[in-house]
Amino acid sequence: MIRTNIHETAIVDDGATIGDSTTIWHWTHVSSSSRIGSKCILGQNVFVDNNVIIGNNVRIQNNVSIYNSVTIDDNVFCGPSVVFTNVINPRAEVSRKSEFRPTFVGEGSTLGANSTIICGISLGKYSFIGAGSVLTRNVKDFALMTGVPATQQGWYSRYGEKIPLPISGNGQWICSHTKDRYVLSNDSIILI
Repeated sequence: MIRTNIHETAIVDDGATIGDSTTIWHWTHVSSSSRIGSKCILGQNVFVDNNVIIGNNVRIQNNVSIYNSVTIDDNVFCGPSVVFTNVINPRAEVSRKSEFRPTFVGEGSTLGANSTIICGISLGKYSFIGAGSVLTRNVKDFALMTGVPATQQGWYSRYGEKIPLPISGNGQWICSHTKDRYVLSNDSIILI
């Protein structure tokens, strides 16, 4: 077993599960029924709520709060101050804990700094969300999303480069770095 590194100012509640080689930095709070995989890094001032699942090799930058019912798959990057929600119509005087909407972030996705992820949606694998964007609907695999509300601006590769194919139509592209082949068909991209 490889040692997990938890800073002395971090709070990890009893019952939380943390994988090997994960690092948790200053003033971070991990709640009791959350699960964090191996080889993750949680930056300063991160909050991980109950019933949150975080995969392996996830990078969560400073000041990110991940609320109840969020699942983050392997190899995801959350930039500084990413915002997750879990209730669509919050009111201080009305308890809506029974109305939490699950949110899923697919493998290899990147969430740019200060992006906001409205609850109840799924982000496809290797999607790329631009800084400051507000996500209000499901996102396709490899989609590049920007704006408020976010709209699709193109496609991003697994390597992290813009794929020079149109948003809709048909086509193919081979990444010069990885030799991965991407096929656009029926307005979606698949990796061959």
